[in-house]
Amino acid sequence: MSLLFTFPGQGSQHVGMLQTLPDHPACRLTLDEAQSVLARSAHTLDSASALQSTVAVQLCLLIAGVASARLLSAEVCTPDMVAGLSVGAFAAAVCAGALDFSDALRVVQLRAQLMEQAYPQGYGMTAISGRVRLQIQSLLLQAQERGRQLYLANINTDHQLVIAGHVHDLDWLEDQCSRSFAQCQRLNVHVPSHCTLLDAAANQLQLAFSSVRVHAPHIDYLSSNAVRVIRQPALLAQDLVRNMATMVCWQDTCQLAYERGARLAVEMLPGNILSRLSRPVFAPGMTVALASTRLDSLRVLQSRQTSH
Repeated sequence: MSLLFTFPGQGSQHVGMLQTLPDHPACRLTLDEAQSVLARSAHTLDSASALQSTVAVQLCLLIAGVASARLLSAEVCTPDMVAGLSVGAFAAAVCAGALDFSDALRVVQLRAQLMEQAYPQGYGMTAISGRVRLQIQSLLLQAQERGRQLYLANINTDHQLVIAGHVHDLDWLEDQCSRSFAQCQRLNVHVPSHCTLLDAAANQLQLAFSSVRVHAPHIDYLSSNAVRVIRQPALLAQDLVRNMATMVCWQDTCQLAYERGARLAVEMLPGNILSRLSRPVFAPGMTVALASTRLDSLRVLQSRQTSH
């Protein structure tokens, strides 16, 4: 049986998320490396005011994800495969040995800057829950025909989609949904991720990647955009570059992991969103979040999965 590490994206952040990392050598090393590369203490990134910036949010998620993976690899077990949602893909690539942490920090900082510069205000994302897929797709077609900026960004489960777009158009969509068939939640994300609005920013990031060395991963790297295992460095680099402008298919990625033998999925810090989204696929196995699970409990779970 295989172990999957999952790495969350924007929306999982919270104030103090780096301040409360476990007091472990792996976490301290990660924070020290981040400080060296960024020329600032990582602890300046997770205040309430700092997290208003997309740059700080994405850096925090990268640092927390890498620290988590290093901690678990030291204390529990190394994973057999990794998958990240949005910026979480960069932490997944670091964990898989495909991207150096120092390079990931620089690239993610630029990635977030490009996204923030492209859409400094007025855009966001909304999660819509319920039996909504056909209705939402119909609404999106109507909206786009009328010039509204609304795009399907994530297919998280059969019953949850995420829409990116202009806040006024998201207001309209939420009003349409609330009248009849769905529950809506505006996410704590201030850019329109995973849609064509970020094509130009992705093209700019491509230039920066020309100087970044990407290695063949030593474990399976699952792309949550392409829904496939990627082993070739050039293709993995392209997956990371296009990540911000490409739709996320999280449920299909979890299904891919399950079909490849994963029976325990552990979500890295700071949240538990992915473990909840992954649970239907892993029902015969188990999904847990490091944020709410003790290390000794994870050891037991991993031992049980390995013995089956």
